[in-house]
Amino acid sequence: MSLLLVDIGSTFNASVSVMSQINTSYNIAAFVFALLMGVLSVRFRHKTLLIVGVLLTCVSAMGFYFAWDFIVILASYSLSGVGWAMISPTILTLIGEHIPLVKRANAVGWTVAGGALSYVIGPLLIAGIAGIGGWRLCLVGFVLPVLLVSLLLAFVGIPSASHNFQQLKNEQSYVQNFKDVLSNRSAFACLVGDALRSAAFVATLIYVASFIRQHFQKSTDFASLILLGGASLYAVGSVVTGPFVNKLGRKKLTVLTAFLSGTFTICYYLISSLWLSIALIMVTSWFFGMLVSSANCLTLEQVPNARGTTMSLDTAALNLGSAFGTVLGGAALLSFGYEGLGSVLGVIGIAAALVFCLFAREPVDDKT
Repeated sequence: MSLLLVDIGSTFNASVSVMSQINTSYNIAAFVFALLMGVLSVRFRHKTLLIVGVLLTCVSAMGFYFAWDFIVILASYSLSGVGWAMISPTILTLIGEHIPLVKRANAVGWTVAGGALSYVIGPLLIAGIAGIGGWRLCLVGFVLPVLLVSLLLAFVGIPSASHNFQQLKNEQSYVQNFKDVLSNRSAFACLVGDALRSAAFVATLIYVASFIRQHFQKSTDFASLILLGGASLYAVGSVVTGPFVNKLGRKKLTVLTAFLSGTFTICYYLISSLWLSIALIMVTSWFFGMLVSSANCLTLEQVPNARGTTMSLDTAALNLGSAFGTVLGGAALLSFGYEGLGSVLGVIGIAAALVFCLFAREPVDDKT
């Protein structure tokens, strides 16, 4: 999406700031359905929810491919948000259920890195495929095949039953789960902090390719290489987070990386030198990779007896934050240019660090 915003906008005669709002529709849909996932995660098995989420994303990709106007684009991309609202919390909940505590940080890191690989492989393939058949061909030539492979892996590789699913289903009520999470000051702080760091990440995830293409007048192929480099460092940063979490603690690492990623976001949008700006984009991507992994580890352990509900609410918070960041970033871009966009979203990242620092607590480790 980031790489092809300019091209999709040209198809529908819309500017980047307007076309980027399809990401807002995606995040609003994901936010609403993630709240429902707080109930579904108690009622249904997590493997089933994951598979249904991937299937919905497949339908979304096909709808996007056949879209004939902007409204259809919005509807199709929103369905992908529903799919992701099912996929994201389920993945982390499965880690909490099946992976021992001492190995969870590494598992979360590799999971985040796995998602980032699409940004390592994707830009090269998307740029090449789009050059051959336009942006629509990318959906059936890249997105859909990857989703089908994901579906196969979910069927084959994930255990069908959780060791504690039936116990949780019998003992916990939906309302009590929500109450336990939202009344926990530290857990609520993690939700707010995650919403803010998600809003800040929009500057890098959604707008950076357009920034390179329009601000520095570079080609799609050149911008794809920047995305590839940033995604690679994001993936490496997420993978190496495990040892740092075990050494520094989840909270300290989350606060530090949130502050640094927000600060460097401001810097690379304000720098007039292309190569220095690119260098700072790479550094920012590294710290965002570490931030996502450490923040996930922090949130996952806040309310262990309601992990499914916690991570569903966290997914809602993340998508609400991303929608807020996209709207605010688009408004700042229209009013103040890319410099204003980077400054506003970077400050939000620093605010996330303050929330984590002042209100979140380091979970007490146990063996569950």
